Amino acid sequence: MCDTCGCQLHHHHHADPKIVEVNQSLLAANQKQAESNRHHIEQMGAVAINLISSPGSGKTTLLERTIEILKDTFKIGVIEGDIETERDADRIRAKGVPAVQLTTGGACHLDAPIVHGGLHVLEHLAKGGKYDLIFIENVGNLVCPATFDLGEHQRVILLSVPEGSDKPVKYPATFRSADLMLITKTDLVPYFDFSMDEATKEAGILKPGLEILPLSATTGDGFERWIAYLHGLLKR
Repeated sequence: MCDTCGCQLHHHHHADPKIVEVNQSLLAANQKQAESNRHHIEQMGAVAINLISSPGSGKTTLLERTIEILKDTFKIGVIEGDIETERDADRIRAKGVPAVQLTTGGACHLDAPIVHGGLHVLEHLAKGGKYDLIFIENVGNLVCPATFDLGEHQRVILLSVPEGSDKPVKYPATFRSADLMLITKTDLVPYFDFSMDEATKEAGILKPGLEILPLSATTGDGFERWIAYLHGLLKR
């Protein structure tokens, strides 16, 4: 069981059938809402990206630099997920784009129903309710968010250099669910025991063909590939 939100993370053969049944029901309800969210996002004209990572891996910094580069070209909206505070949403608003803060009050992930509410607020904040890109910054966690579809079109997993290159092995379900993996804070490689080869190899074993982009949102190194990736999504 997840200590934070109480969700069942392991289903052993001796697990209570009632618990498994409830979990399956919750996930089925979440999936139904996720499909509705996806349709809603498409009606808004947007592509949605769910950003998942450990706390402190640089999701908000990535968004800040991305917004600086793209806000004059595309209409961007952001949904911020945190257990408490509006700090990340305030950072995004300071860059001149609409942001909605969703606080989970203890839950270690966003789910489709709470994102549903955020989408309506985001739609209200936009002129005409239209966007090109909607980023959903999930609660910092490499376990629970992997299970919950939010209605996104792309799932991007961040792995920062200070975390270590063994995270794909430790959290296989999360990295297996990725459409793209970003290795962030590459400017810190000289200061940490991080193997780029190990991280890319292990992630590639979990999901063959997974695109992996190393970058630094601080220096901008490698950032052009991330921007090209986003341009590519919008041309589909």
